[in-house]
Amino acid sequence: MGRFTRLRKNKKFNYSPKYFDDKGEGSPYKIERKLDRYRTTTDSPGGIKSRWSAAMSDLRRNADRNYKLRFLLILAILIFIVLYLIDFDISIFIPE
Repeated sequence: MGRFTRLRKNKKFNYSPKYFDDKGEGSPYKIERKLDRYRTTTDSPGGIKSRWSAAMSDLRRNADRNYKLRFLLILAILIFIVLYLIDFDISIFIPE
């Protein structure tokens, strides 16, 4: 009777892909983001305040000028699209 009440063990397979070359990188199925090894905020201890301050200091330290210009350009384009969609009249800012 105990044979029917026990749960069956899961089968374990040791599968490796046919054309996988390990080269010391570990499992090909491990989920790791591409840029996590370069970030300082991924495994930082502490709460949300320490993570936020670490992210801001990382942004100030490693931010490049092209990133800031690209961000401002995209933001300006989005603002103009929203102003166009709501039919905003810019002529109120131009003195006559």
